[in-house]
Amino acid sequence: MAQEVVKPAEEVVLGEEIGHVRLITLNQPRRLNVISSDVVALIAKLLEKWEKDDDAELILIKGSGRAFSAGGDLKMFYDGRTSKDPNLEVVYRMYWLCYHIHTYKKTEVALVHGISMGGGASLMVPMKFSVVTEKTVFATPEASIGFHTDCSFSYILSRLPGHLGEFLGLTGARLNGKELVAAGLATHFVPSEKLPELENRLKNLNSGEQNAVKSAIEEYSTDVQIDEKSVLNKRAIIDECFSKNSVEEILTSLESEASKEGNDWIVNILEGLKRSSPMALKITLKSIREGRKQTLAQCLRKEFRITMNILRTIISGDVYEGIRAATINKDNAPKWDPSTLEAVDEEKIKRIFEPFAEDLELNIPLGEDF
Repeated sequence: MAQEVVKPAEEVVLGEEIGHVRLITLNQPRRLNVISSDVVALIAKLLEKWEKDDDAELILIKGSGRAFSAGGDLKMFYDGRTSKDPNLEVVYRMYWLCYHIHTYKKTEVALVHGISMGGGASLMVPMKFSVVTEKTVFATPEASIGFHTDCSFSYILSRLPGHLGEFLGLTGARLNGKELVAAGLATHFVPSEKLPELENRLKNLNSGEQNAVKSAIEEYSTDVQIDEKSVLNKRAIIDECFSKNSVEEILTSLESEASKEGNDWIVNILEGLKRSSPMALKITLKSIREGRKQTLAQCLRKEFRITMNILRTIISGDVYEGIRAATINKDNAPKWDPSTLEAVDEEKIKRIFEPFAEDLELNIPLGEDF
């Protein structure tokens, strides 16, 4: 079988053309395959090229090393904090890429081994098939660094059963591979030792016919049964607490539940929420709640506004303080502004969601519900 390896600049992304199969490899293992401006541009270029290529039928994506992708390059955002429009181009391109992945015309399969978080998970969850292993770790931890659930996750999380989406978005709770399948965020669970065999099987299949691809994956996949202690078995409490109208009410409800016998697991959840940016928690809850009534395109346009307004620090510099504390100085002691939920001005939160005064909207078609 003829094979061509396309090596884009700096090889942060590798593209392989194998018969009718196309393979994208995120290729920064020492950096946990973070998503930089180059990574976004290169993935977008390959996907656009292959969507127009009649010989390309099946698209595979994987990460090298012990991570699929740890998400956005936080240092890139921090370094751009003093510019007029911080990282505008990469943000715009990333949201376009998210839209493209959700609406891609050819069969896509994500082979997800290791960490898959934030924006990295946006390269996995929307795929027609997303294959995870016992070493897969998923989370949307943006609120803990003063940001919000973006890259189409206000759309994805808002469509999970009950109020699981609010729980994941606000707490940044981690799910393992089996939990991802059980929650509907992945399609198949394959033991890690069989993942290379599955990749070869899909390459040899040399077809993008969905039923054939599904059957090939199922040859290696196993049924999932989540652990008794899994947070997914706490759905009644999660739905009760995270259905509340405000973050303050959610915390009060959690504190009430935590006082009951057998609910020790809630203590860590509460501690995590209280360490997160109050502003980011309120933005995230509002965005996910709005997402329930919005199309994919509307969610992405909203997320673009939120992201640029946060990066512009129009009401707070929490995102840069969160990145500083987590990855620059690594003191894990962010000083949030404001520091409490009660001090967050609801009118200012509304400003984050408002259309731009200038021509800066994300140009994605509206009126389509995916």
